Amino acid sequence: MNLPLSISERITNSLHNYYDYLIGVIPRIALGIFIVIAGVLLANLITNFYRKRFLKKANDALMARFLAQAIKIILVIIAVMIALEAAGLSNIATGLLTAAGGAAIVLGFAFQDIGKNFLAGIILAFNRPFNVNDTIMIGDIFGKVKALNFRYTHLKTSDGRDIYIPNSDVLTKPVENYTADGLYRNEFIVGIGYEDDIEAAKKLILEIINANEDIVHGEPDHENFVVETELAASTVNLKVFFWVNTLDYRVASRILRGLVIKKVKEALSDAGFNLPADITELKLYGNEEDIPLRVRKDPRDMLPPSKD
Repeated sequence: MNLPLSISERITNSLHNYYDYLIGVIPRIALGIFIVIAGVLLANLITNFYRKRFLKKANDALMARFLAQAIKIILVIIAVMIALEAAGLSNIATGLLTAAGGAAIVLGFAFQDIGKNFLAGIILAFNRPFNVNDTIMIGDIFGKVKALNFRYTHLKTSDGRDIYIPNSDVLTKPVENYTADGLYRNEFIVGIGYEDDIEAAKKLILEIINANEDIVHGEPDHENFVVETELAASTVNLKVFFWVNTLDYRVASRILRGLVIKKVKEALSDAGFNLPADITELKLYGNEEDIPLRVRKDPRDMLPPSKD
């Protein structure tokens, strides 16, 4: 006849059973941990090999980097699932997948912005209006594209700031690409006097434009020209249009533009053209008969005459 076990005996038997189970499970848990570590190392090795070998040859650097990140995450997830199976925790793996499906719905409402940015990043990876090192403007943010990640796009501004724009904003806001086709049109205004020969001034400016090797010449639909744009108060304003290569947007749009303005100003001055400043007109109203002005004498005129 079996006598009922005491509480202490039950606890002792339970501990023995858990101990025996733990001893039997430890090798499988160790194998699972080893698989996870090996999977992470293998994922790093594969992605690093991919970056070094293929990133340099890729026509689309942003796509290559984005796919490298995606491959690494997928390989790590696969390694974790295999590790759980090897450790005898397949039920946990199934539960994780089931829980992940349910959690995705809950988290989708809780973290809508993160979900939007992630999906926008996937869309931008396959269909976007810019590439790495393109100079773009998104909203009022202007800079050069440095990277595309799952959640944000990295821009480097010309004054050295690093700006990270959520991918959902990149996808929904207008994107201005200044370097998509490699060409950009610069422009500036120069004013000459009303008495000057307009055609002669335009011819002189075009000679300067055509003589500059850094300006694009002969491209179809990319003509350099000068046109009268305004009859201002004291000048006839001429607007100068010329095209530049945008491999380095900062040099093409700012430095080169400044050099061209400098040469045009010097050439017009040397050729005898007037470059008048704005004229201010003063009018008298009411009972004013004259303008109350006071002339200040030169102190040198107030010195006593020299005895010599």
